Amino acid sequence: MIKAIVTGHSAGLGAALTAELLGRRISVLGLSRRTVTLQKEAGAEALQQHVLDLSDPGALITWMSGPALARFLADASHALLINNAGMVQPVGPCGAQDAAQIAAAVQLNLGAPLLLANAFVAATGHCAERRILHVSSGAARSAYAGWGIYCATKAGLDLHAQATRLDGRPGLRIASLAPGVIDTAMQAQVRASDPADFPQQARFAALKADGQLSTPSEVAHKLVEHLLGHAFGRAPTGDLRTLPAG
Repeated sequence: MIKAIVTGHSAGLGAALTAELLGRRISVLGLSRRTVTLQKEAGAEALQQHVLDLSDPGALITWMSGPALARFLADASHALLINNAGMVQPVGPCGAQDAAQIAAAVQLNLGAPLLLANAFVAATGHCAERRILHVSSGAARSAYAGWGIYCATKAGLDLHAQATRLDGRPGLRIASLAPGVIDTAMQAQVRASDPADFPQQARFAALKADGQLSTPSEVAHKLVEHLLGHAFGRAPTGDLRTLPAG
């Protein structure tokens, strides 16, 4: 039995990933600040949800110390962890960023994935195979003015995948993948940025205007195809747009 954990499952790419997995009859444990309501035909019976603010390290550690994670994974033969939740804020130059937003972004984008990966590997020793997907970004590999925190945290996911792969844990595959530019609420925030804070704002606005954004469903299908395929984890980092599906 394959079971999957998806962070930020209630909206955007996370919701699309959850729908894609449920459509493949894969049970999902969703972690987000909000729950979603699904019709039975959409796989509601195969979705467990926990309301959790992943930007709060204390709340996450408390949840991980409880029984929910181990209970969900107990009967899994194959297990998946998709670290999808993230935030682009704060946007602006160093010295003008909100301190609380910096702390929240570092925890949500980087701290939570690392904590969950550690707990996931510890809880899946009985599984024949376990796979971790970090949803990274092109910003992990190309710096953008105004995105210092976002770039740094996404780059951290890439390096975590590289180092964890070197650990050589039995049955564990891991990859940190940039999914491309997706038409989500995060992209709406990017387009609403002040060009003085984010000089690339016009470029992202043009992508939307020119119809060059991928839909969450399109990206979710490609990500899950790759996550379940034989090629997943051969390279610890990559761009979904240039990776094989199988």
